[in-house]
Amino acid sequence: MPFARNVSLIRVKLAHLRPTQLSVGYAEVQLKAAEWKQLKKKQRKLELEHSVFPAVLGARDEHYIIDHHHLGIALIEQDVKEVWVAQIDDLSWLNRATFWRTLEFRSWAHPYDHLGKRRDYRDIPCKLTQLQNDPYRGLAGLVRRAGGYAKQQTPFAEFLWADFFRIRIAAAVIANDLRQAVRIGLKLARSEEARYLPGWTGKVLAPALR
Repeated sequence: MPFARNVSLIRVKLAHLRPTQLSVGYAEVQLKAAEWKQLKKKQRKLELEHSVFPAVLGARDEHYIIDHHHLGIALIEQDVKEVWVAQIDDLSWLNRATFWRTLEFRSWAHPYDHLGKRRDYRDIPCKLTQLQNDPYRGLAGLVRRAGGYAKQQTPFAEFLWADFFRIRIAAAVIANDLRQAVRIGLKLARSEEARYLPGWTGKVLAPALR
């Protein structure tokens, strides 16, 4: 991961992890929770060992995660108490404004709300369970899972797809007929209009096996 230095692995309570964004797609949270429920006890232990949360140490020695927000909420809902955290940098000595500007410069923060509007860093919640639901972020995750585009390492790639769908699919369609919204999303994801987005292939891929 870019800019990572002196990485250390530690156990942290999920309830104490700080988010670095304002919203998630709760449709994806629900999928991750459903997948977790299907795992047996031994499988859950292995999953937790492999699902390491990358984080930056901030003021008051709090860990700000820069990925796995959806998984974190799903695990909290399933009463998981602790996870492994990879501390990739210690920025606890920076003042608040510089801390957040540095995170965003490194593509480690996404201060945009559930409507896709930029917000002040102070609006980012303190807890994962306080994150807003962005239906379009949820749709973007479902379209990717259905093979609409390739998974990318590009930070916040699915938020870019969410904004693409936001101005092309009515919110009522997502709310009233999610399957239809995914079908429309798949068609849009293959279109030339989407060629600037990360993971675009111009064709339907095999659905992700996960």
